Amino acid sequence: MKTLTALMTAAALALSAGIAQAKDLGPDEALKLRDAGTIQSFEKLNAAAQAKHPGSTIEKTELEKRDSGYVYEVDLRDAQGTKWDVELDATNGQVLKDHQDT
Repeated sequence: MKTLTALMTAAALALSAGIAQAKDLGPDEALKLRDAGTIQSFEKLNAAAQAKHPGSTIEKTELEKRDSGYVYEVDLRDAQGTKWDVELDATNGQVLKDHQDT
C-alpha cells in the first residue's frame, strides 16, 4: 500500500511540475513594471485588445507573470453582448490569444 501511495504521489508531482505556473501581479507591482518600461502602458494594451473587437467595453483586466513573460488578460464585451478573452504580451502589445468566452 505504501508503494502505491508513493507512486501516486510521484505521478501527481510529475504532472504538476509540467504545468506552467502563473502569478497574478497586484496593482503596485504592475505600476512599477509600467514605470520601468518593462511592460507597455495599460492604455496601449487596452487599445490593442479593443482593436480586435471595435466598440467593445472592458470588463476586467489582469496582469500575470508566466514562464513565458508578462501576459495582460482583458475580458471584453462587444456591442452584441458577446464576451471575449484577449491575452496580450504585456511587453510589446502583441495579441497572443483572442477567443470567445463560453
